[in-house]
Amino acid sequence: MKGQRKGKRRIRLFPKRGYILFLVGILVGFLIFALISAIFEGVGVRAIEFLYTSEKQSWLEEVTPIFEHWYFTEYGERISIKLTVTGTHDSVVQILWGNVKPVAWSPASSIWIPYLNLMWEKLGNQEKIAPDIWNRTVLSPLVIAGWRSLIEDHSIASFNDLFDLARIHDFKYGHPDPRDSNGGTMAVALEFAEAAQKLPENLTIDDFKDESILELVSLLESKAVYYGRSTGFFGRWAAENGPSSISFFSVYENVVLDNSLKAEKKWGQALVAIYPENGTLFTDHPFVILDAPWVESWQKEVAQQYLSFLLSNDNQLKAQQYGFRPANPNVFLNTTIFNESNGVRANITDVQRLNPLEGEALEALFTVWIKVKNQGI
Repeated sequence: MKGQRKGKRRIRLFPKRGYILFLVGILVGFLIFALISAIFEGVGVRAIEFLYTSEKQSWLEEVTPIFEHWYFTEYGERISIKLTVTGTHDSVVQILWGNVKPVAWSPASSIWIPYLNLMWEKLGNQEKIAPDIWNRTVLSPLVIAGWRSLIEDHSIASFNDLFDLARIHDFKYGHPDPRDSNGGTMAVALEFAEAAQKLPENLTIDDFKDESILELVSLLESKAVYYGRSTGFFGRWAAENGPSSISFFSVYENVVLDNSLKAEKKWGQALVAIYPENGTLFTDHPFVILDAPWVESWQKEVAQQYLSFLLSNDNQLKAQQYGFRPANPNVFLNTTIFNESNGVRANITDVQRLNPLEGEALEALFTVWIKVKNQGI
């Protein structure tokens, strides 16, 4: 109708009060739910940190969740094992710097235990951080690996044989850098021990200054064509590139297991492991419950339970699938894995298991390495 004005639609700048209260209610409910969930999720869950090396990562990642479930079933308490993986030398550095504060520590080899204690004491601590009592978890000896034909042609049975061969014959040698790899450290330690005609445990600082010993080690190292960060690299490299790429290399036994048949299939001859006739060092993957200020008594108890679990028959059998020999003497060796067809020996009871260097000797090895290494690499 004429004169009638149409009503204007009001635009609300803010929603109705009821709508606001509704949204606030949803938000508060969500926050309360999240808070309750977080509280209940954390109830009863206690964690311990386990610092270990990468060689056994696949094995530990398989069995650790089983342990956590077993512990809850057995004790009604939730436990979390925080697995922190790093290199052996780096694990020592991280502990000393306080970047990690593990309850238990497992370097690749027990040769690092006296070294950690030495460095810990140099920081002004009066007591050892790594106690004298510890347990091996799995075993793998350091071996001289090479092509079957070369080993047989040159009768290689020790590092001394490689010294002799280096005087009269050219070949390609390799091992990891001892500053980066436990395998490299063990290889160089055995070179020095055989050059000095001593057991590794009897090496002194003076042996790493003896010019005749340095000359012999330098001679073998002059044949080196590469220093990698891991022993696994050399096995893969040899299997992929053949005898022309590398002749002999110092690695863990499991590296030969992983690559022997691959090499034979591609190159017509297998890679084989030589167990040094004068004895060898073992990667015994010690489980060390630390005596550190940050470790509580209940954590030590859980760590001891975890260790017992790792040494159980079932888990020691699982470890063999990853190329490790059992540390538990009651567990039989799986000879379908450890046999000459795979480039290794099942029975190595005749191989002398050597003891580690003293901490001061290991420190001297790192100092002198730059002098004896192949300077062209």
